[in-house]
Amino acid sequence: MKTIRTIAIDDEPLALQLVTGYITKTPFLEHLGSFDSPLTAMEFLENNPVDLIYLDIQMPDLMGTEFARINKESSHVIFTTAFPDYAVEGFRLNALDYLLKPFSYEEFLESARRAKQRVSVEQPAIQQQIETSSDFLFIKSDYKVRRINLSDIQYIEGLKDYVKVYLHGDPKPVLTLATMKQMEGKLPPDRFMRVHRSFIVNLQRIEIIERSRIVFGNVYIPISDQYKEGFQKFVDRNFI
Repeated sequence: MKTIRTIAIDDEPLALQLVTGYITKTPFLEHLGSFDSPLTAMEFLENNPVDLIYLDIQMPDLMGTEFARINKESSHVIFTTAFPDYAVEGFRLNALDYLLKPFSYEEFLESARRAKQRVSVEQPAIQQQIETSSDFLFIKSDYKVRRINLSDIQYIEGLKDYVKVYLHGDPKPVLTLATMKQMEGKLPPDRFMRVHRSFIVNLQRIEIIERSRIVFGNVYIPISDQYKEGFQKFVDRNFI
């Protein structure tokens, strides 16, 4: 099995240093980064896949439990906290484990081994899911789960912790709790392309391109410099 890609989030410098040290000395854990703010970690997760997060709960910018809810489908979580009252809520969020500060390396290692067993079982299943992806998505919105055909999607707009999925012929978008990174991972790259930090477009739905913008009716989607080269290659392949 490959190593488990891991980060740590804690606003207390000494606690963050301790967990980072534990991660780096554990052979099957790959330390990708340590963050003193969940908001900074969220930006990192946009472009970096992570298997496991060691996450403090009580932090000033964003509670660890709220962070876990936002990222619940992208990474597993082991909570690290000095407050045992949060244990019940942590397990309600399907956390892999709950380490009560101060904890020893032996406690950390035992927890990490349990995480290893869980991730090693799930990784082949995730790969199989990717290889057998369907032509639709199930999206939770307004307390319901909707089936969305990929061919109906015009574009997707990211709004911090939420995304809006705009469908052809439907003026009202589908709003769901997810990140742009999660959406990208679910969409086939030969049919969908990210053209801006906040926009993913259905390449099969593009009809008009005007001044580095994609036009859907009265909506103009900018093509940012970061994604312009990849989009231009798509245009060149289909240009007469």
